[in-house]
This record gives sequence, structure tokens and C-alpha cells, in this order.
Amino acid sequence: QVQLVESGGGLVQAGGSLRLSCAGSGGTLRMYMMGWFRRSPGKEREFVACISVDGARTDYADPVKGRFTISRDSAKNTVYLQMNSLKPEDMAVYYCAAGSSWNLGLTRDDYAYWGQGTQVTVSS
Repeated sequence: QVQLVESGGGLVQAGGSLRLSCAGSGGTLRMYMMGWFRRSPGKEREFVACISVDGARTDYADPVKGRFTISRDSAKNTVYLQMNSLKPEDMAVYYCAAGSSWNLGLTRDDYAYWGQGTQVTVSS
């Protein structure tokens, strides 16, 4: 069973950048479609971005398109989320997730494995 550990969260000023990492252990991430979700206070966990097993396809939630980039490095067994031009509304706990589908997953039900999350705080 694969385990996921997120890192890279922190405090950043609006307009700044952060890169989140999701490291896999207990299994290779190259078998999984990978996604990032986030949960803001008082809100449901929402889809942010996903990447296909082969890394050829990606999809993003509308609020982050053009600002966030998901990528994967199979050699490092790690998935990344590069976040640029951060806004206060991006502040949330960010979760990494792994799913078995060949197709891109936009909902929580598409993912079987989840990390514990990393906090991103954006000051205005």
C-alpha cells in the first residue's frame, strides 16, 4: 500500500510562489494517477490539479489555471505542485492523492490513497 507524504507548505506573501512535494513510500507512484486537493476553513475538500500515469495529461481547477503546475518525477517517486502568483484565497491545507484510474480524476472518489496534508498560508 502506497503512503504519501506532502511537504513544502508554509507562509508566503500574496504574489509569491511555493512548490509542494508529495513523496511516495511503500510503492511506486508511477503506477498511479496523481492529484492535489485543498481544503479551506469552512469549505469542502476541492480538486486542484491532476496528472495522468504517464505524465502526458494534466487538468486543473479553473481558479488555479495558468498559475499552478503539476508534474511528476518517477525517478524520485515524487509529484510536485508549483504554485505561482498566490492569492489569499489559495490559503488551505493541500493534500496529495493517488488513484488507480488511467483517466484523469477530478473528484475525491477517484483516489484511494491520501496524504496528511500540508498547510499553505498566504498573507495579503
